[in-house]
Amino acid sequence: MTGNYEKRLSDLGLKLPEAAVPVANYVPYAISGALVYISGQLPLSGGKLIFTGKVGDTVSIDEAAAAARQSALNIIPLLKLACEGDLDRMKRVVRLGGFVAAGPNFTDHPKVINGASDLMVEVFGDAGRHTRAAVGCPSLPLDAPVEVDAIIEII
Repeated sequence: MTGNYEKRLSDLGLKLPEAAVPVANYVPYAISGALVYISGQLPLSGGKLIFTGKVGDTVSIDEAAAAARQSALNIIPLLKLACEGDLDRMKRVVRLGGFVAAGPNFTDHPKVINGASDLMVEVFGDAGRHTRAAVGCPSLPLDAPVEVDAIIEII
């Protein structure tokens, strides 16, 4: 039987990607008490970045928001693994951390990371509302324009 969040994903027309495999010396998630800490996710789809470059330079705000949305979608299969296959164990998205690769004059980081925040609320409703950080940085792995990590409470 499909759970509530799995049905919601289906209703939104979203298909969960395969859970990302770490490419360095870290784990994709760690559980401490009732919290799942999910490592930063890039905007990968089918194993490839959907956009590369710096936001405000070669990547538009709308493209970067779409990349943040994809990064957030990539968090969900890791959460599902942490919940032993039952997404309905997700109690609340506590915090998202959003990193935006951009030049020193770019200041619309929150607009970019809204792509990730909006997805969490679409999928998880009020339980998807969270605190967050949206920060700029000079570069990210593989020339990705964004990276998103998460802290999520489970039962």
